[in-house]
Amino acid sequence: MYIIAVAGTGYVGLVAGVCFAEIGHQVTCVDIDENKVNLMKKGISPIYEADLGDLMQKNYAAGKIDYTTDYRSAYKNADAIFIGVGTPEQSDGSADLSYIATVARQIAETIENDCLVVVKSTVPVGTNDKVEQFIKDFLVNDVKVEVASNPEFLAQGSAVHDTLHAARIIIGTESKWAEEMLMKIYQPFNLPIVSVNRRSAEMIKYAANDFLALKISYMNDIANLCESVGADIQDVARGMSFDERIGSKFLNAGIGYGGSCFPKDTKALEYLARQDGYELRTIKAAIGVNKDQKTMLYKKACRRLITFNGLKVAVLGLTFKPGTDDLREAPSLENVPLLLEQGADIYAYDPVGADNFKNKYPAGKNSRGSITYVDKPEQALEGANVCFIFTEWGEIKAVEPGTYKEQMRTPLVYDGRNIYELADMNEAWVEYYSIGRPFIKTSKEFSIAISEVAAIKC
Repeated sequence: MYIIAVAGTGYVGLVAGVCFAEIGHQVTCVDIDENKVNLMKKGISPIYEADLGDLMQKNYAAGKIDYTTDYRSAYKNADAIFIGVGTPEQSDGSADLSYIATVARQIAETIENDCLVVVKSTVPVGTNDKVEQFIKDFLVNDVKVEVASNPEFLAQGSAVHDTLHAARIIIGTESKWAEEMLMKIYQPFNLPIVSVNRRSAEMIKYAANDFLALKISYMNDIANLCESVGADIQDVARGMSFDERIGSKFLNAGIGYGGSCFPKDTKALEYLARQDGYELRTIKAAIGVNKDQKTMLYKKACRRLITFNGLKVAVLGLTFKPGTDDLREAPSLENVPLLLEQGADIYAYDPVGADNFKNKYPAGKNSRGSITYVDKPEQALEGANVCFIFTEWGEIKAVEPGTYKEQMRTPLVYDGRNIYELADMNEAWVEYYSIGRPFIKTSKEFSIAISEVAAIKC
């Protein structure tokens, strides 16, 4: 059992801390927000994540984990300090390392025993070297300190499972002492460990995430071509998935990736390469494809409709993916402003993300349109002229095709996640547009009554 401190209680830090406690270590999580700390002491998770709250309550009650704003007490006698603070994207695409630097200096001025500092935050290649030198520059006491890299590979919505049952654990060290300590810390997980040097570990994180982003963007690019040539992207993906060199994951076409990792990491690696005089052409292409993909449905609707002004628009799904309340880089954030600027009256549904979205777009009048938040998908659909599906929540997938025909004034549906079978929507007499598949339209059943509103070009 090791005494572990974790700096930061976001997705990376909090999940790591709770999982370390779960497998037997003594953990203290550090955050600067007193209110957040008090909530966590009550077993209330500040993020929406499956199983996290239960494990927080269990391990806090057992005395295996604590939460504090007092970094000095948490760091001074820790065997290992894991840094899990944010590295947000800056305007030029580079990673903001100011939070890393703040924690590094606090560690340097506080630790009283030999200590291993482990960077779990996603950082540019070479950052761990700088963090170690930075800590040594400000070190107060005569103690041994080394820095190791230990990038995370969790997915939001399944973060606890991904940590406790990871495909592999990556550790990057520059000494046997650091390697052996990290090996012992992770030994109770009973998972494969890949031990490399620090820079390789940093690169593995970016290379893995950016490869998945490339895969998604490639499938979206192919999906757009499928629409032009009359192929069905789901048939194409199924045919590809049997090739073991390709696999079946990340082949679903849609309206682009979002979240805290893929957008930030692709831009950060492209920036890093550019600073080093190298052009990452594949990554640049993925970034461009993803940017265009997010408004693909809106552009399709613009070709179909004269205007959104005065129309009731149902928006189903606000978060970037199901299983999380995270809105970062969500397609809804690209499309809702466009719809509001056009004068749409939006009725939005999301099972967990609505409160976060309200912070950006409060209920009521926004721009030339308005937004109303509802508790059920059917409330958004009732009397709607058009519907956009941005997130494949189970509650949304459970809406029967016939419900669109029954509830909407005009059953006109734009599905960014391809959650319905074409045959089912055709049978339900729904005009249906998705990604990379033929559209469903039966002319005798559809007549959009928008002649009463002013025509505004999308």
